[in-house]
Amino acid sequence: MLKTLNQKVSIFLILFAAGYLYLSYNLKEYPYVPVDSDFVPKILGFLLIILAIFLFFDKSSETEEEKEKRQVPKKEMLVLLAVGGMIFLYIFLLEIIGFVLSSMLFIFACSWFLGYRKLVTTILVAVLFPLIMYLSFNYLLQIRLPQGLLPF
Repeated sequence: MLKTLNQKVSIFLILFAAGYLYLSYNLKEYPYVPVDSDFVPKILGFLLIILAIFLFFDKSSETEEEKEKRQVPKKEMLVLLAVGGMIFLYIFLLEIIGFVLSSMLFIFACSWFLGYRKLVTTILVAVLFPLIMYLSFNYLLQIRLPQGLLPF
């Protein structure tokens, strides 16, 4: 039944999306907000299922050259694991120190780790992007992000 890699991956994605949708339907509903917290997760879950179905019926076959491209060198695997560790640390710190501070630390550390050495640009992006996102979500969209240690 599952002959191609695309079919195997699509089945995994459909199961993952089903679990994701189950969890998004269990999110707490908040009164008096124009866009509830489950709106975007539900859209993303259904979109993932639709795209996975398209992937399942994709007729393209994998060549030997494409199979070789899937082999990830050990050095790059360590980089992927390190960035994954930073993502988990970001998620862990998000509620504790808040969206703005954890995002600043994550953007700066990840950019620096991946080799971007323009310090002024990195600091500007690491400071301005989370601040703009936080202010946009909290005050324009009225979607509350974790405040953490900051007083606003």
